[in-house]
Amino acid sequence: MKIAPKGEQARSNAALPKARTLIEALPWLERFHGKTVVIKFGGNAMVDEELKSAFAQDVVFLRYAGLNPVVVHGGGPQISAQLDKLGLESSFTAGLRVTTPETMDVVRMVLAGQVQRELVGLLNGHGPFAVGMTGEDAHTMTAIKRYAVVDGEQVDIGLVGDIVNIEAGAVKALIADGRIPVISSIARGADGHVYNINADTAAAALAVALGAEMLVVLTDVEGLYKDWPDSDDVISQLSASELEEMMPGLASGMLPKMEGCLRAVRSGVHTARVLDGRVQHSLLLEIFTDEGVGTMVVPDDEPPVTGGLA
Repeated sequence: MKIAPKGEQARSNAALPKARTLIEALPWLERFHGKTVVIKFGGNAMVDEELKSAFAQDVVFLRYAGLNPVVVHGGGPQISAQLDKLGLESSFTAGLRVTTPETMDVVRMVLAGQVQRELVGLLNGHGPFAVGMTGEDAHTMTAIKRYAVVDGEQVDIGLVGDIVNIEAGAVKALIADGRIPVISSIARGADGHVYNINADTAAAALAVALGAEMLVVLTDVEGLYKDWPDSDDVISQLSASELEEMMPGLASGMLPKMEGCLRAVRSGVHTARVLDGRVQHSLLLEIFTDEGVGTMVVPDDEPPVTGGLA
């Protein structure tokens, strides 16, 4: 019998954890193969070069692993920076950007002309996958004017919209062709106006229209905190009803994200997850490991689960 030299045995043993990691991913690969995952890309992950690169790797990994990733992006930091450069006021009400016609011009320019193009370029560095579009294209998203609610009163925040219809045919055609759609959160209304759509809201609506397996929202926190700011304990899983009870106490920045998650799981999306986009490869850690790394929202009739599998 041939016995491997000690050096080769040591190298083989050192590689074992890598094999275990791959095997750990096997149930999730089986579970999610062929399923659509809508990912909202935002926060610090959009402005940090290493995080942007890691995100692109994760999305292409999903594509090669047999999933159908769809990316919906905003561009809050880039829009704010451009508005500052132009001397235009930038303000928020109830977590939504107040959007004047001048601001809307900047929003369209930054989202479709800067953020989207850069993300498409990063994805296509790994192969001919990504195709950029906006919610305006092929009537993919139709919006109506949205008002913010402050202390129970409606507040006009300009050209901010809420989605009333999704025509997902163009997105489905791209998926069927093996592409990765990258969609800017802009939509046209029946009144002819173009509206700024909160990217969390847009991603949730698109996930529902596509019958997605999951909605993933990347943000700048670890997940949904149990008792913020008194505690930094992250809730690993909660039901739609439990989330609804928490909504009135959420910070304004988290409100649109969790509203989107709630809408999604109550409209047929199997799970919605909020992940820390500041952590490299958090997308893969959440989907393909037993522990998961963020907060998962499930429908009320979903039995308790652990890890990334639901």
